[in-house]
Amino acid sequence: MVLQQNSSVKLWGWADGKKVTVTTSWNNRTYQASTDKDGAWLVKVDTPKGGYTPYSITISDGTPVTLSDILIGEVWICSGQSNMEMPLMGKANQPIADAVDMIVRAKPSRPIRICTIGQAGARKPQKDCRAQWLKNTPEVVSEASATAYFFADYLQKVLDVPVGIIVSSWGGTAIQAWMSREVLAPFKAFDLRFLDDTTSIERPKYKPCMLYNAMIAPVEQYTIKGFLWYQGESNRKDPDLYRRLQPAFVKMLREAWGQGELPFYYVQIAPFAYEGAELVGSALLREAQLLNLKEIPNSNMVVTMDIGDRNCIHPARKRKVGERLALLALSGSYGLKGFVPDTPVYQSMEVANGKAYLAFDCGSEGLAPLGATISGVEVAGSDHVFYPATAQIEKYTGRLEVSCEKVPAPVAVRYCFRNYEQGTLYSRYGIPVASFRTDTWEVKE
Repeated sequence: MVLQQNSSVKLWGWADGKKVTVTTSWNNRTYQASTDKDGAWLVKVDTPKGGYTPYSITISDGTPVTLSDILIGEVWICSGQSNMEMPLMGKANQPIADAVDMIVRAKPSRPIRICTIGQAGARKPQKDCRAQWLKNTPEVVSEASATAYFFADYLQKVLDVPVGIIVSSWGGTAIQAWMSREVLAPFKAFDLRFLDDTTSIERPKYKPCMLYNAMIAPVEQYTIKGFLWYQGESNRKDPDLYRRLQPAFVKMLREAWGQGELPFYYVQIAPFAYEGAELVGSALLREAQLLNLKEIPNSNMVVTMDIGDRNCIHPARKRKVGERLALLALSGSYGLKGFVPDTPVYQSMEVANGKAYLAFDCGSEGLAPLGATISGVEVAGSDHVFYPATAQIEKYTGRLEVSCEKVPAPVAVRYCFRNYEQGTLYSRYGIPVASFRTDTWEVKE
């Protein structure tokens, strides 16, 4: 396994005896713990700076058990629905780009360790789950989350320390399935009384709280660096509710881990046609995720407007997703300088001479590419009717200049505000701009 470097790491378990000793080989220290009435024990052990030397931990309540081949480095929890679950070997008829290269190059000596939590649901928070730390072999990598693995691969190369990823994901799941009963109770949209009965639940992944109880609660003691989250497709029918749920979800995670304001890096859902490419339902969900950027402290968001797939809800280019997540972590959590991984966010609009000029938070030199025609831009007047517009970056000011002969007096501008539209607007560092709108008009499908 991998333990978080330079930390006070929790180790826990159950024992028949009253006392437990824990000895760590990197400092030859012995820690003692007493069991509670249920036999549970917990100790905190200090970890050194990360490196490639394998260590061991011996735990004894009279009968010693030794955990070997332990690396010290960086540990991340990676969770969500199918776009996080999607393995490098892909799903039926749905490949992952660059996957074969990653699989065949995987060597067990590479200091990346993978732990995938078994899919399960429960009515009450569980202490155990099905999970195992595995080495970086081709067989293991092929079955690992592509998004999480590309993140770990990039992070490990840059930081030059071991990286451990704990993957807890399940396709088709809504965010409420990953939330605790206590946190979800104030949201009256959910009837949680089923958690108190004993009837059989055939499809637990679709029920609130069930995945939190079985796939999050058992690992809350594991000391980590932060969270990665790729989810939202299953909540697109109610973006307003999702906007309120995600901050509550993050607050729940941070309180459960008890490590302060741990970083939370999430992926905005990718463009996909859903019931129709021209409809705007998923654009409203992406809007909720974009607004959460300001509402969730110590968070950041990967935008996927340029790598979606009109006809497949599981875009193949997971390498971009994982590496963009790594860029957020490298900048926000590890302090690397010289680049800005943030997506440019629309700030304000002014109208002059029949054109709309949009400013972004990346400043006058932030948008790109200069000289290109930006597609997916629409403009409307006071009649609320949108027409395709011509858009380009204005030289010297860096604003987005938008015009349309059919709209001589622009009132509102939208960019890629559809279920599917391929983004063409970036930051100077190649980070795509999220779909957005300048208006707050009621939207009807």
